[in-house]
Amino acid sequence: MRDDIVIIGGGLAGSEAAWQAANRGAKVTLYEMRPKETTPAHKTGGLAELVCSNSLGSVDPVSAPGILKEEMRRLNSLIIRVADQVRVPAGSALAVDREQFSFGITQALESHPNVRILREEITDIPTDCLCIVATGPLTSDKLSQAIARLTHSNHLYFYDAISPIVDAESINMDIAFRASRYDKGEDDYLNCPMDEAAYNKFYEAVLSAEKVQPKDFEKTPYFEACLPIEVMAERGRQTMQFGPLKPVGLEDPRTGVRPYAVVQLRTENAHRSCYNLVGFQTRLTYGEQKRVFRLIPGLEQAEFLRFGSLHRNTFINAPQLLRNTLQFKARGTLFFAGQLVGVEGYTDSAAMGGLAGINAARGLAGLSLVVPPPTTAHGCLLSYITTADPRHFQPMNTNFGLFPPLAAPVRDKERKRQLISQRALEDHAAWMTQSGLS
Repeated sequence: MRDDIVIIGGGLAGSEAAWQAANRGAKVTLYEMRPKETTPAHKTGGLAELVCSNSLGSVDPVSAPGILKEEMRRLNSLIIRVADQVRVPAGSALAVDREQFSFGITQALESHPNVRILREEITDIPTDCLCIVATGPLTSDKLSQAIARLTHSNHLYFYDAISPIVDAESINMDIAFRASRYDKGEDDYLNCPMDEAAYNKFYEAVLSAEKVQPKDFEKTPYFEACLPIEVMAERGRQTMQFGPLKPVGLEDPRTGVRPYAVVQLRTENAHRSCYNLVGFQTRLTYGEQKRVFRLIPGLEQAEFLRFGSLHRNTFINAPQLLRNTLQFKARGTLFFAGQLVGVEGYTDSAAMGGLAGINAARGLAGLSLVVPPPTTAHGCLLSYITTADPRHFQPMNTNFGLFPPLAAPVRDKERKRQLISQRALEDHAAWMTQSGLS
């Protein structure tokens, strides 16, 4: 075995993985194919180039993304450190000068004595070393084929077809009812019934809503089994009723009547704190999703933890393939990180890269690997991607719906979030101390 850690991909996750591993004494070889080989989205050869928004999301300490950033800051995250240094005005969001951001990350890693950067394309996954694959949503075709061979093609996805997720506490349970179709299975589904008038109003709103126009590199073919809800609506007034809104096999137990149409919500975690709108992948803008989907009976006051989308992305079925250490189940010397493991967003990707780098370095040193508590932002995100139902796995960003409930219920939403934040940071600090990461 080689005595260095090989990291494939110089995006945010790969850069953070290299930094965390190198700072723990590991020798790191970071492979980045740019600028020799480029992608449809990247413009430079710089590490951690931001290809879409220049915002890394909220830094509000009483927000899920804010908690994650503070945890990363305490772990001496390179991504957060440089972002803080090159921050530009954006209210409570951590927005950065994208050129200075990439330059700062590149300079820090190029000058690190334990990091060697090779500008080469890797087309296969090495087996003679500890390796972290962090190639992101635009993984090259050749490496994608190698990952597909390793994981079996049915465990590799090349696009996101994401349905919105809503906070369970914001669902009106006077309207929604629990039931599985034909009474098969557990009551993991909530059902929002529609009469004909409500369905027609919803249908017209979907047709007229504003859609996001994808960039060239995000264009994906539509698959019949995964059509955007608005494409179904465009095919005819009843199409949705024969798709995700079909009422067949469902009766409202309070009336004994089958509704005209039904929107099903599937629980996303063991706590039943957040629910996915089944079959609602969409290109509607975020504002339009909030307006239109709140027309669904029972979701009038819905709080959206994640909005729907459909775009180009390469990711693996992490619950099927990964341990909670981010190791590949079939090969402990191989780690996956970043958007490739099914997380959404710059910060979430970097956070998973950081954990992979920490664990790879510990593995190389013969130390036990570490897993953050599920009450932390790192831990609840890691728990989701490794324990979600692999049959319905979709990429996820950090949100309050992923955190375990408090020991005692708290009705005031702001106070509840403050307590979750406080618990997360206290448990994260204790974990760092116990794991020798402080």
